Amino acid sequence: QSAQEEVIPLWEAGQSPYLKEGDEANIPQLTPYPVESGNGAAVVVCPGGGYGGLARDHEGHQVAKWYNQRGVSAYVLQYRLGSKGYHFPTQLADVQRAIRLVRANATEWNIDPGRIGVMGFSAGGHLASMAATKFDEKAYEPVDAVDDSGARPDFAVLCYPVIMMGAPATHRGSQKNLLGSDKVDDHAAVAHVSSEKNITAETPPTFL
Repeated sequence: QSAQEEVIPLWEAGQSPYLKEGDEANIPQLTPYPVESGNGAAVVVCPGGGYGGLARDHEGHQVAKWYNQRGVSAYVLQYRLGSKGYHFPTQLADVQRAIRLVRANATEWNIDPGRIGVMGFSAGGHLASMAATKFDEKAYEPVDAVDDSGARPDFAVLCYPVIMMGAPATHRGSQKNLLGSDKVDDHAAVAHVSSEKNITAETPPTFL
């Protein structure tokens, strides 16, 4: 089994917040693409799919290999989806935990804890934008020492991202899958996850 086929659960067994009982198929996890003697940078990659699926090949594994060729370690995130009954803040919890997990293992994984970024495509770009703008939001209760590490990415890369969650500009499928059909007309809930409304001086450098 190669490193590319291994997966790292974000939480220890039984600790994943919001996980439906017995739902082993949707345990959030990272697929690591480490670089043994790289430049110390690392990126958590969030594939797109409208929060209803995951384009893990061309917006995940291929991207990770591209980073590896440039000396950057990459970790492809399998986050939970609205199509499987998981809605906000579950996705924010998953990306926060992924960044914390990489940072907590920085020494062991030969990573600079101050050079950990997040990248996402389409709805995954929205998730990456939430990681960059809502890193200090408590999306889940801390459970172990990993949660002592910061969730703020040091940079973000947003590729054709969904950003706005409000009408008329949003991608309706992503909006419904993220929030749930009962929340799409809740203006406060929509504004809460509209990343253009959540930028602060603490938002990390972002490449669009």
